[in-house]
Amino acid sequence: VNIVSIMAGLEKDIVFESKTFVGLLEKLISESKYVQNQEAQGLIPQEVKTAGHVIDFLKPHTGKDGPLVLEVLEYVKGRPNIKISYKGTDPKATIGIVGCHLDVVPANPEKWKVDPFKLTIEGDKLYGRGTTDCLGHVALVTQLMATLAEKKPKLNRTVVALFIASEEGGGPGVGVDMVVKNNKIEELHNGPVYWVDSADSQPCVGTAGSIRWHLKFHGRLFHSGLPHKGINALELGMEATKELQERFYKNFPPHKDEEKYKFMCPSTMKPTQMECGKGSLNQIPPYCVISGDIRLTPFYDVKDVYDKMEAWVKDLNENIDQLPTRGPMSKYTLEGEDIDIKRGKIELEWGAKLDDARDMEGIACNMESKGFAALCKATEAVKGKAVPYA
Repeated sequence: VNIVSIMAGLEKDIVFESKTFVGLLEKLISESKYVQNQEAQGLIPQEVKTAGHVIDFLKPHTGKDGPLVLEVLEYVKGRPNIKISYKGTDPKATIGIVGCHLDVVPANPEKWKVDPFKLTIEGDKLYGRGTTDCLGHVALVTQLMATLAEKKPKLNRTVVALFIASEEGGGPGVGVDMVVKNNKIEELHNGPVYWVDSADSQPCVGTAGSIRWHLKFHGRLFHSGLPHKGINALELGMEATKELQERFYKNFPPHKDEEKYKFMCPSTMKPTQMECGKGSLNQIPPYCVISGDIRLTPFYDVKDVYDKMEAWVKDLNENIDQLPTRGPMSKYTLEGEDIDIKRGKIELEWGAKLDDARDMEGIACNMESKGFAALCKATEAVKGKAVPYA
């Protein structure tokens, strides 16, 4: 494996044996069953298992003799992040390699031709859960750091690698968000940062942020034979969600800079899940929850989205009788002394507080930077051309 160097002061390419890489990857893949991440399926990863192999591999190069500095950053027991540093001569210059993660998405063995939890080698191809997303990258960067420690090149920049927990959707409070909040990678403001994840072979120069939302709609339970005495939470939910989507797309349309960065999609807001009160089919449902996400390109501000969505929900609640209804008996307000609930109601709940949501903001890289130029040059050397995208 030949790593084309972008590090000032390293005059020769770093070369290391593929057998060593495959050997480490084999150990990591053997743990993939235990680091599957899908909370809804009851799969809580134990990243300590994959992290242990990284720590063992680098052990000869850490401690008193160095030259690597290895830190275990654990915020939830058994779910560590690993930071590895190789010191340069300039304390204010860095290169960051972030994003390689110690967890994987679930694998269904019945849909695989080989055992997904064991590394299988067929010719020059490797099979197993995590080979490309992202245990292969963990093995590659681990070996890179070990090789730096062995060769001891005199570099201008400090090289920092951060392997993270809970990348595949385990929620906040575990991974890179906590590393940032605890100021553990502040030094990476002093140079280019490369997010190394998945298997895309071209430079990714931008990504949309992710904002999760939940809308709860309150109606009035009643027999469906007399729908005019109930408030159908499902109908309210569908009409209100449609109205919120229309307002979103009007206020956050495709941005001119998205074309420059070759974004595949503009900002989007869409529902992805729905649930309602469980009852018989002849009952008007009293509540409904519609959940989804907003993918916001980095040219818009997360706070602006929060403020506008909250204002829109307030407006819909105040003017709920102006929302379209479905048929002559459908309504969102009721009258009568015998009616206990006279108005439908909408509640908005964000998946994260604003400060936490900012941890998931979109990114647009500086395409005039030395780091970007170096990445394109390296990509051209290996792939023949560089085609950045977002």
